[in-house]
Amino acid sequence: MSGAPHDALRAELEAKKQELSARLERITANLQRGFNADSKEMAKELEDSEVVDALGNEAREEISKISAALARLDNGRYGTCSECAEPIEADRMKVYPYADECIDCARYEERRRSRL
Repeated sequence: MSGAPHDALRAELEAKKQELSARLERITANLQRGFNADSKEMAKELEDSEVVDALGNEAREEISKISAALARLDNGRYGTCSECAEPIEADRMKVYPYADECIDCARYEERRRSRL
């Protein structure tokens, strides 16, 4: 991938990564604030912090996937399945621009994980 589409994709991925990084900073700040001394309020805050922490984990995972996609753009492997080395379908890449597996390999991996 080269030229304008490559540049547009890189800009899109970088923007998404920045958005997620900003969200992660807000999540981290939220988790670092103190808890209320009232036991009922503290229980609610602990529950809320677990949800916020899960959102932070999702953001970190997505940032990691975007970073890997940017690396694949740099090394010429973007759009190639990491499992079977076949091209990843264009429609999949449009919907999930940091996909590293074709739909067949992704489905296989999903079935394999569901059996564990």
